[in-house]
Amino acid sequence: MKLLFDENVSPKLVELLGDEYPESTHVRDVGLRGSPDADIWDHAREHGFVIVSKDDDFRQRSFLEGAPPKVVWLQVGNVGTRAIAELLRRESRRFAAFESEDESALLIVRSAV
Repeated sequence: MKLLFDENVSPKLVELLGDEYPESTHVRDVGLRGSPDADIWDHAREHGFVIVSKDDDFRQRSFLEGAPPKVVWLQVGNVGTRAIAELLRRESRRFAAFESEDESALLIVRSAV
């Protein structure tokens, strides 16, 4: 699964999760820093990414437009980057199932804290 991390999560996640999600990137690394959500959405769709964001706008867009791209919406509050990385590692089986479900557009991931 290729993840595209939105601006509201750390770009360090690319490195921290490189073994689990090796083709992932951050919006700043593909020239989309500060870009409108529509541009990020289009990039993810065109390049086969799943958007990972805390932004409610992507959650809403997934309801309106469906997939692709798929969206992983993080409901984690103000946790640190390492905690998010660990959460995404723990959810890897759920991610794989989500990716294979054609009708699914949104996966909500909550922290245990």
